[in-house]
Amino acid sequence: MKAVYFEAHGDASVLQYGDRPDPTPGPSDVVVRVGASALNRLDIFTRQGQRGLEREFPPPLILGGDTAGEVAEVGDGVTTLSVGDRVVVNPRIACGVCQWCGAGRDELCPNSRFLGTARDGSYAELVTVPEVNAYKLDADVSFAAAAAVPTTYLPVWNMAVRRAALQPWETALVFSASAGVGAAAIQVFKNVVGARVIATTSTAEKAELARNLGADYVINYNEEDVSQRVREITGGAGVDLLVDHVGADVWGHGFRSLRAGGRYCICGATSGLRTELHLGLLFSRQIEVYGGYMGSREDMRQIVNGLNRGVIQPAIHQTYPLANAAQAHQDMEATNFFGKLLLQP
Repeated sequence: MKAVYFEAHGDASVLQYGDRPDPTPGPSDVVVRVGASALNRLDIFTRQGQRGLEREFPPPLILGGDTAGEVAEVGDGVTTLSVGDRVVVNPRIACGVCQWCGAGRDELCPNSRFLGTARDGSYAELVTVPEVNAYKLDADVSFAAAAAVPTTYLPVWNMAVRRAALQPWETALVFSASAGVGAAAIQVFKNVVGARVIATTSTAEKAELARNLGADYVINYNEEDVSQRVREITGGAGVDLLVDHVGADVWGHGFRSLRAGGRYCICGATSGLRTELHLGLLFSRQIEVYGGYMGSREDMRQIVNGLNRGVIQPAIHQTYPLANAAQAHQDMEATNFFGKLLLQP
């Protein structure tokens, strides 16, 4: 099969397009013929060997986690899927036997592995995944739309919908609306929960796209002070909940934007891993902080249900041929896009 892989850490030039062996399924696995694969920041960090993702070579590694396609082969023990089924893949593979998996909190599984980092991923024509990680898609859901979902929607659902329980009468702040998580949060908060949504972004063009996704207010952080504008919009109260996938650069703005008793949900730190926390304000204002890394299998089931019903419609910026993965990586690092970047074999 054709695939994109790398044999040493480095910039986008280390990505190679060529032939790799076809995968074979274990007893509880399925082989998926990839229809589309989405890029994530994790792909960049894995390629670079940053943030604890350095690995030894050989063997080479095929990148890619989020993917959707058609089941091409099933293992002998597979009972819920058949050849020809259309599926989307949860790229976080839990062990299924630890205490957290047994309790239905498999997002906390200490033995989990990520497709495209710990094992060959979806920048390929074929990929093998456990049966339980593949979810059936309706016929009218495109593979591109489905592939754009898992890594961006799962942490939002985990933190803000299930655990922090955003309500329809509340107001939520979403940082960096143009990124995958930001665009996902806007859609979930508006179309699923029905809350009022404030989003931030960097240009007038991106602001219009955020409004089209459902944002009620958009703040251009290059022209306005975010926390001050939030106070104006909310009549001085602040927001009930915010989603941050940016990290150090926005932590202070976010903390100042919360009302007393507000919930700070963070699932990424692309701008930096370290910041300062005012502990006095944390407890005196009774702020709750939620961290989220992906989500549970039940979260994924609910998200796919929303995708099949048309409630979730991911924002897609551009689709590239698989052979052009290096260009897609360069464009992701340039950050001049709104929504997801995808590869198609």
